[in-house]
Amino acid sequence: MFDLDRWREIFESIRSNILRTVLSGFTVALGLYIFIVLFGIGTGLQNAFTQGFARDATNLITIFTRKTTIAYGGLQSDRQIVLKNDDYEQISTEDPEKLESSTPRYSANMTVKYGRESGNYQISGANPDEKIIENRNLTEGRYLSPLDMNRQQKVAVIGRMVQRDLIKNGSPIGKDLDINGTMFKVVGVFSDDGGDFDERMITVPITTLQQLKKGSDTVSTIFLTYNTDLTPEQAIKYGEKVEKELKAKHKVSPDDENGVVVRNNAKNMDRTFQFLFIITLIVGFIGMGTLLAGIIGISNIMVYIVKERTQEIGVRKAIGAKPSSIVGLIMQESIVITVVSGLMGVGLGILTLNLIGDSLEKYFIMDPSVGWGIVTAAFVSLVISGLIAGFVPAYRASRIKPIEALRSE
Repeated sequence: MFDLDRWREIFESIRSNILRTVLSGFTVALGLYIFIVLFGIGTGLQNAFTQGFARDATNLITIFTRKTTIAYGGLQSDRQIVLKNDDYEQISTEDPEKLESSTPRYSANMTVKYGRESGNYQISGANPDEKIIENRNLTEGRYLSPLDMNRQQKVAVIGRMVQRDLIKNGSPIGKDLDINGTMFKVVGVFSDDGGDFDERMITVPITTLQQLKKGSDTVSTIFLTYNTDLTPEQAIKYGEKVEKELKAKHKVSPDDENGVVVRNNAKNMDRTFQFLFIITLIVGFIGMGTLLAGIIGISNIMVYIVKERTQEIGVRKAIGAKPSSIVGLIMQESIVITVVSGLMGVGLGILTLNLIGDSLEKYFIMDPSVGWGIVTAAFVSLVISGLIAGFVPAYRASRIKPIEALRSE
């Protein structure tokens, strides 16, 4: 392996057969290049779908109501179903081991003023768990606390865009906002990956907002996050159980899909995982096919190379070269070509993915990349294949008698 004369001979062979070497290397480099780019794009698709579920908690169950469409229990259709505090209490206390967090929400659009600035914003009454459920990040101050809820405090947590619109200078913490004629003290500012729309919201304690609404106990929406220890099937069954109980309580037909609506992310995630699994299979199948094509290509070229050098092998054997020496020489040349070309293919593939970056986001490909484990496995596979591709024809050629090799054309 470290015979200097052998290395000189290998490099001389490569230099004197540039076209043959380029063809051999191109097959290997192209196979690895396509393999890496394909897997990177597959990862980009997975990232895009994952990001799509990252705006809110991925284990989210959303409950809201609309008008019924089916007459049921002696009651007519077209009834508006209204959720109330006791509905939330029933759901949140019935199976606590299946829940991570939960909050009721009462929402209304209100005029908000600060100094000479004013605007219309969505005011959401909620509890402290809303921060977890909405995946909100505090940039200043704090979020709501249980004490705020119990004392019905007039405090508010504002989105980053509300701060930009109304409180242009200095920290907003401790500033007073006029919300529909009632003064609320700002205690925190949040950012949200959902974008500007979600950051133009203001959250106050739901107990305070309901009090301002003349003691109303109405709830617009109930948000739950189920325990992530639950399997998707268990989470789906839990959501179906909640829906069944709410429909029974409000006398809504089990077949009515409009009166009580329970949207369970477990169903979406299950479908998403199936879709991503299919994408992974397709990309993997194409990638392995590309690698296989590279392996076949290098094998065919090595067969041609050995056949071309049959007379040379005959001369070597005639002057006393051992079969193992001949096999080793050809295999070493094969490994050199495969390794150098493979490294070029890997480098170009990774460079291409870096150049793509986030330019394909509109096609749902985000941050395409490939792990070094996959790259290494593919690279080693091609090197081993190149080793085998060089060994098989070289071994056969080394078994030929010198006189037969010298007669070959």
